[in-house]
Amino acid sequence: MIPWINADDEFPPVDRAPLQYGGLICAGGDLSPERLLAAYRRGIFPWFSPGEPILWWSPDPRMVLYPKEFRTTRSLRQTLRKGHFDLRFDGDFAAVIRACADTPRKGQDGTWITPEMQEAYIRLFDLGFAHSVETCVDGELVGGLYGVAIGKMFYGESMFSHRPNASKIAMAHLVRLLAARDFGLIDCQMKTRHLASLGAREIPRARFIESVRSLSAIEPLKESWAKAPGEAFDPF
Repeated sequence: MIPWINADDEFPPVDRAPLQYGGLICAGGDLSPERLLAAYRRGIFPWFSPGEPILWWSPDPRMVLYPKEFRTTRSLRQTLRKGHFDLRFDGDFAAVIRACADTPRKGQDGTWITPEMQEAYIRLFDLGFAHSVETCVDGELVGGLYGVAIGKMFYGESMFSHRPNASKIAMAHLVRLLAARDFGLIDCQMKTRHLASLGAREIPRARFIESVRSLSAIEPLKESWAKAPGEAFDPF
């Protein structure tokens, strides 16, 4: 049986999650900022389809990316050096999460980023915890990603691309920013070929939770990234 939690209940211990359910921890609760932040600090994230109750997950193993292990292909380096794009942080979070929800994906029917989920993460953005990275060409948003940052831990949620390499450009700049700010880990949640091609790999859930506990406790716990493009990065 999967535990059901009410609005005031705490999450059950992650290490008791049945492996046969792919890391499903519990169902129920709400998407309040307090609930979401409590989930991320425990290595848990929400993922459910329209018409389902809120489902909370913590897979074992966990797909992660260490910033220093990000893999930049030759073609991506050439694209980054050409610079035929504008890169923004936290410029239009709502547009990014809407694009992630609306962009068709191979093998997927519909989206898990429901209007309810969008509203929840926009609230986290307003509080300084959620962030977006945006790739623009001639003022048009053509790719990007969003996630949640707590302390020195970044939890990736979704990305989209309307032009070749647009999401990879955003990812490369995110990694460079996180490395410059001494972030220790990027949570990629579940294994995909695309993430593996960028250098992400699986680690045991126990090791992931240990990293989350230490990294998410480092001050400052929240901040705006709107001025991040002005920071000095090493050339790609």
